[in-house]
Amino acid sequence: MNTLPRGLWVLLSANVVIALGYGLVAPALPLFADTFGVSTTAVSAVVSAFAVMRLLFAPTTGRLVTRLGERKIYLSGLLIVAASTLACAFAGSYWQLLVFRAAGGVGSTMFTISAMALLIRMAPPALRGRASGYFSAGFLVGNLTGPLIGAALVGAGLALPFVVYAIALVIATIVVAVMMPAAPPPAEVPAPGIPDESEPLAISFREALRDNAYRAVLASNFAQGWASMGVRIALVPLFVTQALDQSDAWAGIVLAAYAAGNMIAILTAGRLSDRYGRRPVLLPGLTVAALGTLLLGFSPNIWVALVLTAVAGLGSGLFAPTHQAALGDVLGIRQRGGSALAGYGMASDLGAVIGPLAAGAVATAWGFEAAFVLTGAVLVVALVMWVMARETLPGTEPAPLAS
Repeated sequence: MNTLPRGLWVLLSANVVIALGYGLVAPALPLFADTFGVSTTAVSAVVSAFAVMRLLFAPTTGRLVTRLGERKIYLSGLLIVAASTLACAFAGSYWQLLVFRAAGGVGSTMFTISAMALLIRMAPPALRGRASGYFSAGFLVGNLTGPLIGAALVGAGLALPFVVYAIALVIATIVVAVMMPAAPPPAEVPAPGIPDESEPLAISFREALRDNAYRAVLASNFAQGWASMGVRIALVPLFVTQALDQSDAWAGIVLAAYAAGNMIAILTAGRLSDRYGRRPVLLPGLTVAALGTLLLGFSPNIWVALVLTAVAGLGSGLFAPTHQAALGDVLGIRQRGGSALAGYGMASDLGAVIGPLAAGAVATAWGFEAAFVLTGAVLVVALVMWVMARETLPGTEPAPLAS
């Protein structure tokens, strides 16, 4: 089979809408919070509340997916985010905005974890890397175009981006409910390297941790959250404007260079990992991302920073979709939600929460060079974990029970 099933294309299309909307409200959210006359810390709390609720609710979501099925939780999550986003548009106080945005984090983790479960079970094993590449590419396209549209909508009122996103989510919910066929039932056999136990529907977190490939997936997803979702957004713009003494416009250009490197690598990475295995793509990707990040703080000018940021984006584009495919290899045969899948999502969210705080504190105390070295070191740890991990692609390498 060389083509992805129709249901998976529906899921991938919905992912673009979700990511686009997330980027759509990004420029408006801090500005809207600021209209209530609160401190900068309070404004930041509205942004971080979303990620914190994602992190806290992930274990519960894993259990809900196991009991109720991916489709129900996915659609419920979309509707919760739609309702909370619409409520944000009409928030009459700072505390209302904070509560409504935090509720959106609950819905977000519901559709994120269930979408990953659907991706794992609906993608043919031989095309799992390609499907993960498309999934990551859709997220990237949405995040690139969303802020541009959102910035234009803000001119017509800070509430408008929230209303537009809520409507888009309702439409996406209807399309998925009508067009996506039911996912195939989970097979009641253990995944390679995982011993058979009484629960046929979901591998537990503790059970999955016995596999060094799963531990490596957690490490690389944590590093991705720390470096790409956290430090890249929080520190790179400050580095450009403060250390390199460039304008805000240059900060945007540097972030775009990262995205460009990401996009170049993502689709190629999926195809290569389906053909040659996960580790031959993951290891170079993590190496390139670590080097680009480690050296970024020592950039003597904006041009070197541009190149190093693009290099880091290229490396991230190689390993991010590939470790998603590796997760599917480890869990896919019998997975339907569960704590192991929730743990994967939590690793990224945890990195996104801890990374900016830790790197920001290091930058304040010792400078940007030390902050980017720390971030690069996190990627190096993930690289070492993958050096010691087994190959997960079936037929590429024997997959004994890993210790």
